[in-house]
Amino acid sequence: MSPPGLLIAAPRSSSGKTTVTLALMRALTRRGLRVRGAKCGPDYIDPAFHQAATGQPSFNLDSFAMEPRLLDALAGETASGADIVVAEGSMGLFDGIRAAENRTGANADIAARYGWPVVLVVDVSGAAQSAAAVALGCKLYDPRVRLAGVILNKVASARHRRLVEAGMERAGLPVLGALMRDAALVLPERHLGLVQAGETADLEARLDRLADLAEAGIDLDAVIACAGGAVPDSAGLLPRPPGQRIAVARDAAFSFLYPHLEAGWRLAGAEIVPFSPLADEAPPRDCDICWLPGGYPELHAGRLAAAKRFLGGLRAFADTRPVHGECGGYMVLGRTLEDADGMTHAMAGLLPVATSYRKRKLHLGYRVARLCGDGPLGRRGSRVVGHEFHYASELSPAAVEADALAQVMDAEGVDQGLAGHRVGRVGGSFFHLIAADEP
Repeated sequence: MSPPGLLIAAPRSSSGKTTVTLALMRALTRRGLRVRGAKCGPDYIDPAFHQAATGQPSFNLDSFAMEPRLLDALAGETASGADIVVAEGSMGLFDGIRAAENRTGANADIAARYGWPVVLVVDVSGAAQSAAAVALGCKLYDPRVRLAGVILNKVASARHRRLVEAGMERAGLPVLGALMRDAALVLPERHLGLVQAGETADLEARLDRLADLAEAGIDLDAVIACAGGAVPDSAGLLPRPPGQRIAVARDAAFSFLYPHLEAGWRLAGAEIVPFSPLADEAPPRDCDICWLPGGYPELHAGRLAAAKRFLGGLRAFADTRPVHGECGGYMVLGRTLEDADGMTHAMAGLLPVATSYRKRKLHLGYRVARLCGDGPLGRRGSRVVGHEFHYASELSPAAVEADALAQVMDAEGVDQGLAGHRVGRVGGSFFHLIAADEP
């Protein structure tokens, strides 16, 4: 039997979804339940917090980027061995791209596909009874989705809570609990979202504090009773590995690799061999491919430029074996990286790319690409789907088609031109791979 699930969502971003999700995950885990998390949409930071809270891996579920078989396979892996699934939404409950129904990338698609009831986190700061009108709109907007109840966040006082609850009662919406306004609950952030789980000071103590607040302010029995739905049996395959022994850069500068990719690689029998560029480690010579994920190289550019063993080993590796970089990894494969202070640092020089973080410009959105040549992502002409989220820019010219990684469109089919570069066995671009298929 598939375990029941819940989707923790909100009417908009910055409502406190992650805070409430982590509080529930840790509180339910402390009750002895086997809790598995999931993250709707293309977010590579929150799943690590889910894993810290539950002790179990958390995968992304993305109705736009993932074909139904992959989506169901990941949902099945998530449900396997769990007592309850707690999925976290992204942005607002219905926020997505214009696409066919069930393929918009919105949280609501995931709730509808698996029948997971929605627990709506409502930031009630600056509102009282009017918060119920917003929540009621979420309940009525999409008949595919069942709103099981609301959790109030950033409540100012006992009187404020009574006023908000009066509005919710009038709208027929069960209040499952409330968290008071408390700046100490806010997790630290930087330019790409939360500071990563592995870098968050006192993370275990923070998670236990959140669980304490959930136990005091949320009716956990009612939350458990709300859970429902089921994940269908699926024969879908997870992503295939690009090699048998994969050297993966992993430290504070390189950490943005979607968990479902690593899980798929391992299930197919591949071995992932981590190494740390910041510790001046070269990719292990007994690996057959090197993968440089995204992360924060712009915050560590000086150390990376001084990491001679890493840079020399990477160049030697690329002489005989494939190397792929995405986003931050792509920047490090280039010739130079300009940091926020305007200092230019020499990078690996394997791609004719110069990047800058000095003048920040947001690049954000899905990328649907056709590969321009054979490489670690697939054969020439293969379709791959990824996501781009960064503030750095390329100062160097775009590649011509013969030397580009891919021809790219956005989620609505608008041509974005050529992306990335390929030189010999080395390639990369600013988008993070989510899923790939053959032409």
